[in-house]
Amino acid sequence: MQMFENYSSHWMDGDLEQFEAVVARFFREQVEPNDLKWREAKRTGRDVWRKAGELGIILPDVPEQYGGSGGTPAHMAVVIREQARVGDAAFGVMLSHIVGHYILAFGTEAQKLRWLPGIASGEVICSIAMTEPGTGSDLQAIRCRADRAGDAYVVNGAKTFITNGQQSDFVLVVARTGAEGAKGISLILVETATPGFRRGKCLDKIGIEGADTSEMYFDDCTVPADNVLGGVEGQGFYQLMGQLPHERAAIAISAQGAMERALALTLDYVKERKAFGKAIVDFQNTRFELADIKATVLACRTFCDHVIEKWVDGTLDSALASMAKFWLTDRQVEVIDRCLQFFGGYGYMREYPIARMYTDARVQRIYGGANEIQRELVGRSL
Repeated sequence: MQMFENYSSHWMDGDLEQFEAVVARFFREQVEPNDLKWREAKRTGRDVWRKAGELGIILPDVPEQYGGSGGTPAHMAVVIREQARVGDAAFGVMLSHIVGHYILAFGTEAQKLRWLPGIASGEVICSIAMTEPGTGSDLQAIRCRADRAGDAYVVNGAKTFITNGQQSDFVLVVARTGAEGAKGISLILVETATPGFRRGKCLDKIGIEGADTSEMYFDDCTVPADNVLGGVEGQGFYQLMGQLPHERAAIAISAQGAMERALALTLDYVKERKAFGKAIVDFQNTRFELADIKATVLACRTFCDHVIEKWVDGTLDSALASMAKFWLTDRQVEVIDRCLQFFGGYGYMREYPIARMYTDARVQRIYGGANEIQRELVGRSL
């Protein structure tokens, strides 16, 4: 799907175009046809992870020595965008990518060699456990604890809203290893086969039903001390702050891709659907409304390209990532709502992709840090 034929992103090149073709075919053939099936099952199948791993889609921007494809963040931007362009929000590849980059950026050499190849191949699915039942965006208020006991840590607490929660093989847990505040937080790698780890229920959501968003519990879950990310406790909050801009950029990219899909679906529909003896597209109101939507989507595309360029050259900062996250996801919700209106009653039926996109979009303004928090972060930079 190419919405803007005369527009090209400056960060794209020949290598990325070839990669884009491979990725687009993967999502079109292996992911898009399974949307309804995965929504009913509330999870994807593990086979799609291995197929993605074979194509280098999970960790395309991780060095080859750790099992990645040796690309740049631009390669991951292509993956995120193509996933959004088929309307998929079930395949949690973004979460494995995020966890992989925590390990790449802050892990010890032993941790990188142990975990990254399995993530890249799709044999290992992972989650990151930040949110707790009593906390949301306030990461400094977490209560889950990891107490040192000799050469191990004993983890106790509860987490919720964890993507890949029913399938993950290990979880990067945000836990308190010290006193209150930022300096008392560490990131702990917990294998889900560890005694004391327990999966809660798969949560019933109004959208992205195919993602196995879950509760998790840790009851005297004992892991080796070597499982502290980076080998030194008390660094977790700063590690989170170092990677959250990339997560927020990824959410912004997915928002932009989803808007392109919504506009494409709507254009196809209004050209075929008739009312009062003529195609809906022939009504002036339709053309004016869609012209406004197309201008919005193109503006979002150019903003998104700017963010990707900054990500690639290593200058993406927290304020820009937060701006992109809140502004593009707000536009995503608005654009899809306006597109759905053209479908009339059919737009409210789940069998129509636009209806599923509508409910899927709403959480984009919440996860990754609620948009109100993103505005506050940007405000502090003024």
